[in-house]
Amino acid sequence: MILETKRLILRPWEDTDAEDLYGYAKDARVGPIAGWPPHTSVENSREIIRGVLSEPETYAVCLKEDGKAIGSVGLMIGDRSNIGLPDTEAEVGYWIGVPFWGRGLIPEAVKELTRYAFDDLNIETLWCAYADGNDKSRRVQEKCGFVYHHTDRDVLFPLVDGIRTEHVSRLTKQEWQSKTAKGENDYD
Repeated sequence: MILETKRLILRPWEDTDAEDLYGYAKDARVGPIAGWPPHTSVENSREIIRGVLSEPETYAVCLKEDGKAIGSVGLMIGDRSNIGLPDTEAEVGYWIGVPFWGRGLIPEAVKELTRYAFDDLNIETLWCAYADGNDKSRRVQEKCGFVYHHTDRDVLFPLVDGIRTEHVSRLTKQEWQSKTAKGENDYD
């Protein structure tokens, strides 16, 4: 599946993306706040593409102008999520390389993924979480219509050997449809 927005292409990850992935994922400002360690080499990034990033409904976020991977967005449907969901619900995950922060690209990608989840996959509810202090991720969720639902304390993040407080937001299909009817789900 390939999804498109005004500025982006969301497509499956490929082995040839390993060098670009490593270029952004080695930055300690990216992975640890999302719960994963910085990548250590191009080969490490290639292994992650073949494993984690090859999961269903996981997409490389690419600029249309050059097609290079600059981040990732994905849906973890049902029991594939980190928060134990039924098959009619999904968790949204995302990140983007530091040079692209503040340009509205991840909200644009998440909005398209949301449309796809509700319209094409018939998902009923989307969930999203961010660790305490990750204001950029909180802001993405707000821009995409997610509403705070609850806070989980003492959440184990085994990949970074840490315990965190996580804030969980939710967006239902009905809420999304209402915002769409009012023109509130545009990319601009």
